[in-house]
Amino acid sequence: MSAAEWCPRQSVWTSLYERIRRQSRRPDADDLLQTALLHLFERGTEGIEHPEAYVLRTARNLAIDRARREKRIRFSPLDIEDGVEPVCAEPGPERVLLGCEQLERVRAAFMTLDARTSRIFLMHRLDGLTYSRIAKTLELSVSTIEKSIARALAHLALALMGDRLS
Repeated sequence: MSAAEWCPRQSVWTSLYERIRRQSRRPDADDLLQTALLHLFERGTEGIEHPEAYVLRTARNLAIDRARREKRIRFSPLDIEDGVEPVCAEPGPERVLLGCEQLERVRAAFMTLDARTSRIFLMHRLDGLTYSRIAKTLELSVSTIEKSIARALAHLALALMGDRLS
């Protein structure tokens, strides 16, 4: 079974997120899950008996790596007065083109989501509302909200990864 086949069929995205959040105790658990899933997509599921366990282990290792990096590297703002010019943060033309292509794929995929799922996704990601607040506002169960977010994330991730999967 390929990663593209395994991922959308799983009703455990929220469960994975919650488990990663509990285990890592990090505020970036969603980033850890996304990166772990990206690793799975890039590697494929061939030879992996339990993709869910693979994702959890990968996320745990990423959390450990990030914690070590944060301990080792302390960031401080640069003072231009010290004679150090900041590096140009503008991306090159190839990065701009790649970003535009990715944005278009995600936009097109988002437009194919049903109205309720897209509304729930936007309430969570753009408005920053919690699952329970969205559930109260829309008079739905928290479980429905979790599943809608998971469905939207899977759909958008597959659209973004489209070129790499084929």
